[in-house]
Amino acid sequence: MISLLEPALALQLLVLGGVAGFLAGLLGVGGGMMMVPFVTWMLSSRGVDAGLAVKMAIATSMATIMFTSISSLRAHHARGAVRWPIVRTMSPGIVAGGLLAGAGAFALIKGAWLAVAFALFVGYSATRMLIRRHVTPTGALPNGWTQAMVGAAIGFMSGLVGAGGAFLSVPFLTRCRVPIHNAVATSAAMGLPIALASTTGYVLGSWRLVTPVQGAIGYVVLPVLGMIAIASMATAPLGARVAHATDTRRLSAAFALLLYALAAYMVWRGLTA
Repeated sequence: MISLLEPALALQLLVLGGVAGFLAGLLGVGGGMMMVPFVTWMLSSRGVDAGLAVKMAIATSMATIMFTSISSLRAHHARGAVRWPIVRTMSPGIVAGGLLAGAGAFALIKGAWLAVAFALFVGYSATRMLIRRHVTPTGALPNGWTQAMVGAAIGFMSGLVGAGGAFLSVPFLTRCRVPIHNAVATSAAMGLPIALASTTGYVLGSWRLVTPVQGAIGYVVLPVLGMIAIASMATAPLGARVAHATDTRRLSAAFALLLYALAAYMVWRGLTA
């Protein structure tokens, strides 16, 4: 049985969570893009099968979003930026999509393929950060059923790669003439149901899975979840405050290059799993 409570690893996880939370607050990016590759490496280096390590890293990273999204949601709500009618309309689809991905597709797809899918997601996100292309509004929000269907697609795709959904929901909302600050805030609010549904799905889909990692419930590794969540919740508000006083464009470009390196690592890990 592999223990993840050793002091050196605990320190690494706290640092990882702190850096991921700070960058999430500073640049508005999902901390999972950093956490998944590093947690995959931590587990693999301790003898966990590469395919299983990828799944556990994605599931645990998504579980941390349950905690970090709450602090982000509170900050956006205090500014009155969240469009709650949109959240209420899209959430049923988001929950259905997240559960379907977590309890069904995630358990069936090989970890190697999930690693490649995650790498493509990270590469896409890094390219968007570098290009910063303006999204042109094309029309108003669709009707409730269509919004729910879009929510299901966002929840499903997010559940596969362990993301909070902003990489899909923000472009969708801005194309529907939702101002960017409202789109970001509303996407942050939708991150909570995405994380809850996907994490529940991961646990249900792997309930009887026997893993060599101590403290794991299926794919979710509780010691890793706890340490990363504590550190990231503490540093995310600091990153948000720094963002308001700093020009983050050069930092975004530098972080995008780091993401390309992490994406390359996940492709390599997927091909060798």
